[in-house]
This record gives sequence, C-alpha cells and structure tokens, in this order.
Amino acid sequence: SDLRRQGERGELLQPLIFVSLVLCSVLLYFKVSLMDPGFVKSEEELKASKSEEQSVVIPQVPSDIKMRRCGYCMVKQPMRARHCQLCQHCVRRYDHHCPWIENCVGEKNHPLFIAYLSVQLVVLLWGGHIAWSGLFFEQSWDWLQHNILLLMSFLLIAMLTIVDLLLLISHLYLISCNTTTWEYMSHHRISYLRNSELENPFDQGVVLNLWRFFC
Repeated sequence: SDLRRQGERGELLQPLIFVSLVLCSVLLYFKVSLMDPGFVKSEEELKASKSEEQSVVIPQVPSDIKMRRCGYCMVKQPMRARHCQLCQHCVRRYDHHCPWIENCVGEKNHPLFIAYLSVQLVVLLWGGHIAWSGLFFEQSWDWLQHNILLLMSFLLIAMLTIVDLLLLISHLYLISCNTTTWEYMSHHRISYLRNSELENPFDQGVVLNLWRFFC
C-alpha cells in the first residue's frame, strides 16, 4: 500500500516527530501552568509537613537584612521571594506572573518553563517552514483568495516565533547572570540588592549559574 511504501522510504518519520513535539509542547504547557511554582508555606504548614525544603534551597539571609513578613498572606518571606497578588501567594525565587500560562514562574517551574519555550520555538519554526513551503506568490486576486488563510497562518506563526524567541533569549540571559525578571526590573526597590556591595550578589559565573539552574 501507499502507506507502507511511505513508511519504508521514511516519509512518515518527519510527521511523527512533528506531532510528538506538538504533544510534548502541550503536555509541558499544562505541567507548567498547573504545578506549584514554589509557594512559600506558612509556619504551621511547615511544621505539619516537617519539610526542610525551604531551608535547603533558599540562600542564607545576611545578618544585616531582616526576614520580613508579607503584608498580604502574613508568611515570612525568604530571600528572593515575592507576593503575587494574582495567585494570592508568596512565591520562592519569584520571576514573574505569566499570563501565557496563567501561573507564576518561580523556583519549581522555571526550568520547565524554559523547556516549554524551547520546544514551542521548535514547533513554531517547523510550522512556519511548512506554511512558507506551501506559498507560491503571484500578483493576482485569485491567488490571494485561495491562499489568504495560509498567508495569515504564516504571519501569525512568524509573530509568535519572534515573541517566543525574544522571551527565551531574555530568560537565558537572566539565568546566566543568576537573576530573575523581577530582580532585574526592580533592582532599586529590593532591599537585599539595594544594600548589597555587589551589583548581583548571587552571580557565580555563567557556567555555574547555568549548572545550578538546570541541574
């Protein structure tokens, strides 16, 4: 049959890989959007769960900086945490609240968020290539009528690709500096950065920053 001959020639491999990437992108989207981004637990919750997770992953606070209590949810905020009014929680190593996934990007889901952006970029580039390969430009009204949907799809994919690429590049740059979007944008308003002798006290070099973030 035609399907068997296409399989023997390897023509079905690319569609299967593309569908797998799309499925992986969708699964990553739901995983990142539904998982706990790193909500700060109250003292009662910490005692009930007997969890030592926060004391392990949160940097030690310098002696001249006092732990502050959040004025919204009344939990003690560890360093690099921030209260998100949309999620109604304090988030450890808060980066930003992403309307794309309708969730905060924080300590727990930030690496998966980068993985999602990377897979999504590959899917968009591949989809853009498919849409472009189907366009054969002619300066006629009939051509535009028959190809308007394909042309609009390509323009939409191109726009989303640019947004995804810029977002991924900016996050990888901040990760390589061991800083977050919130810290980068609000450096002058954050006490542990404003009072620090170093511009970025968490920076340990590009290689070590990337290793500790992803590994």
